[in-house]
Amino acid sequence: MVLAQLPNESFGPIDTGNTAFMLVSAALVLLMTPGLAFFYGGLARGKAVLNMMMMSFGALASISVVYVLWGFSMSFSDGITGESDILGVFANPFALFGSDQLMSTIGEGDSEQFVTGGLSIPAIVFMGFQLTFAVITVALISGALAERVKFSTWMVFTVLWSTIVYFPLSHMVWGGLVGGGGLLGAGEDGLAAKMFGTDSEGAANVAPIDFAGGTVVHINAGIAALVLVLIIGKRVGFGRTAYRPHNIPFVMLGAALLWFGWFGFNVGSELGADLLAGQVWVNTTAATAAAIIGWLAVELIRDKHATSVGAASGIVAGLVAITPACGALTPVGSLILGVIAGALAALAIGLKNKFGYDDSLDVVGVHLVAGLWGTLAIGLLGKDVGLFWGGDYKQLVVQAVIAFFALAFTAVLTAIIAFALKPLGWRVSDEDEKSGVDEAEHAETAYELA
Repeated sequence: MVLAQLPNESFGPIDTGNTAFMLVSAALVLLMTPGLAFFYGGLARGKAVLNMMMMSFGALASISVVYVLWGFSMSFSDGITGESDILGVFANPFALFGSDQLMSTIGEGDSEQFVTGGLSIPAIVFMGFQLTFAVITVALISGALAERVKFSTWMVFTVLWSTIVYFPLSHMVWGGLVGGGGLLGAGEDGLAAKMFGTDSEGAANVAPIDFAGGTVVHINAGIAALVLVLIIGKRVGFGRTAYRPHNIPFVMLGAALLWFGWFGFNVGSELGADLLAGQVWVNTTAATAAAIIGWLAVELIRDKHATSVGAASGIVAGLVAITPACGALTPVGSLILGVIAGALAALAIGLKNKFGYDDSLDVVGVHLVAGLWGTLAIGLLGKDVGLFWGGDYKQLVVQAVIAFFALAFTAVLTAIIAFALKPLGWRVSDEDEKSGVDEAEHAETAYELA
């Protein structure tokens, strides 16, 4: 789908049906961040729940501002303005600075200046949809840092990380959606084209698939979380204290809101209400339900109990895994992907105890592991392209290269940002951590107990 400048009669008028569909999808994705706040807030201890929720709401505020100002321009402006991107890594942050150009009119009409080819969606609607992805990606990282990080430093981090890491990676993978470049995309200058050549139209013969953000969102956030916890360090008492969720109904509510919002996340990424959108809806539901079963099966075998927190975590693991693959799999393939995702994530959350890193709310175990599985599984289970469904290894190779490039890119840049912010101070004092980061950072407590 290509963004083109009007007037261009071949694109026709704006499709109000698809535009309405995208506005609803964007609202659903926006709801996911408050849903994440409930999910993470419930998993945290009672003396840190407000800080945990504020980290999500803080990201919602800061990323919305920077995305309007320069985030959309860095991600997609080359496809709209025709400018060259920078080495396939990011577009000019000043080309559409402020996004005012997306509100232009032509002549005496009221049509937006830029619309997506074919589906005829105003570019400003596409910008709003992509804004919500940037917000949730940054908010996901916060779960790894629960109970010990200064809110002010976190807010500075959200701006730096989104600018230096998220916007470039978004451009590299999705820039071609609007006719731009992208090192990890399907264009002739991307890695996939260099690996397996291009077709007569200049597109990669084996195009990388990341339908709704397995690489851009989940692998990205997961590896960033791992790097941060290694640099910032463990909570006071890690390995000696039992960190129990303080409000499991919050966790279940958050998981429900995430699942509901995820239909906007995945289905909306089709950018129109059509047959593939329906396939994505079914695949998203199938994989998520199967992941609950996979997670609970591990719990029953390992712990002899199926827990509500496990069910909620299985929901998230399934949603994460199906995100990149939802447009490429059959419903049966989605069931297979989901049950494996749930089981893998349930097993992976124990890695922090084995290796001694304090990933507070299992961002690494769920988002990184399930995100990697979902991205690689396209090369195994993808209809007509996967090794098991299509009989070809090339898609698996492309998916692996894209995933591991993203891992290295994000890990290095996140480490640089984390060390650069050390003079500001990442950690609250040990005393404040013990007494509660809510009181120390926000002068509030969630519960007034006599």
